[in-house]
Amino acid sequence: MGDDSQRIETRAIHAGQQPDPETGAVMTPIYASSTYAQDAPGEDRGYEYSRTGNPTRAALEANLADLESGAHGRVFSSGMGAINTVLNLCESGDHVVASNDVYGGTHRLFTQVYDQYDVSFDFVDMTDLDAVADAVGSATRVVWVETPTNPLLSVIDMAAVADIAHEHAALCAVDNTFATPYLQRPLEHGADVVCHSLTKYMGGHSDVVGGALITDDAELDERFGFYQNSVGATPNPFGCFLVLRGVKTLPVRMERHCDNARALAAWLEDRPEVESIYYPGLESHPTHETAAKQMDDYGGMLSFELDATLEETSAVVSNTEVFTLAESLGGVESLIEQPAAMTHQAIPREERIAAGLTDGLIRVSAGIEHVDDLRADLQHAFDTVCQ
Repeated sequence: MGDDSQRIETRAIHAGQQPDPETGAVMTPIYASSTYAQDAPGEDRGYEYSRTGNPTRAALEANLADLESGAHGRVFSSGMGAINTVLNLCESGDHVVASNDVYGGTHRLFTQVYDQYDVSFDFVDMTDLDAVADAVGSATRVVWVETPTNPLLSVIDMAAVADIAHEHAALCAVDNTFATPYLQRPLEHGADVVCHSLTKYMGGHSDVVGGALITDDAELDERFGFYQNSVGATPNPFGCFLVLRGVKTLPVRMERHCDNARALAAWLEDRPEVESIYYPGLESHPTHETAAKQMDDYGGMLSFELDATLEETSAVVSNTEVFTLAESLGGVESLIEQPAAMTHQAIPREERIAAGLTDGLIRVSAGIEHVDDLRADLQHAFDTVCQ
C-alpha cells in the first residue's frame, strides 16, 4: 500500500510497487510464468499457479486498491469479467437495480445472461432518488451505479444511493470507469465495491483490455478471489504490466482530458447544429451540482445530440479525421461514436429511446491532442453533412 499522506499523483507511480529486490529494476517485472516451484508439497513462496496469483498482477491490484482508498483489489481479463464477478454473488430470486443508461455491454449481461437464471432487473433514472428508493426492496442484492453514466453523463449521488441500498442490506457497486480515482473515489462515498474497465483511462493507450474490483470488505474480496480463480477470467502478466505503466501517467493525462472536454463542451453548446449537450462540467447540465459536490473535475467524456436521423448522424461521425470512429474510450487519442449503432445497439430501440439514447446522439472521448484541432475536425464534419 502507499503512504496515505502522499498525493494521488505520487501514489499512482509508487503504490504497490518497489524496485525489484534482486536486480533493482524500477518497473515491476513481467512474470511470464504459468507455474511456480514449491519447496515441498503445498509449501509455495506465495505463488503456485498464475491463474490463482501472479506477482505482476499482485502489484497492479495493490496499486489500484490504494488509488481507490480501498484495502483489497482484484483484476480481471476485461471490465465485463469484473462486472460478471459481482453478479456471481446473486442467486435465483435475487433482484438488481441499475442505472437506466448503463453501458450497453452491462445491459446485455444483465438482461440476456442473468435473466435466464431468475435474477430480475429494474433500470431506473438514478438521478431521481425517489425512483431508486421505490425500486430497491427486500430481494435486492445489488444496486449497480454508473456515474457519470454512459453515454448521457448523468452524475449520481453515490452517498445517497449507497444509503438506500444499505437500508435493504443490498450492496452498492459503482462503475468508476468514466471518472477514475483521480476524479472521484466511490468507497469514500459509501459504496461497497468499485468496478473499472482498465481498458479505458487506467490503461490509457488503447492497447490493453482488463477490469478490476476494489473493496474494503475482506469477506467480499475473498468471494471475488474465489470467483476470479474458479471462473478464470484473469489477465495475463503483460496486460497487467501495461496497465501499471498507464496508471503512472493517469493524473497528467486526466488533466488534459478534462481541459479538452470542457473546452469542446462549451464550444458545442453554442453550435447551431447541436440540439443538446451532455457534460457535467456545464452549469446547464441537470446534475452539475452533484458533480461539483463529489467530483474533483468533470472528466474527458461528453455526448451531444443532433436533430438528425440515424443515417445522418452516422454520416457526421464518419467524416472526422482527428477523431477516430471507434468504440471504447479513455485513450490518448480522441474517439467518436454513435451509441445507437455501436456501443448501445444491444438495447432494444424502444427502451433506448425512452432512456434518452436517441438516433442523433454522438459520444466523444476527448483525447489529449490540441483542442483547436479537435474543434476544427468537428466543424469539418458538421460542414460536410449538416448543410
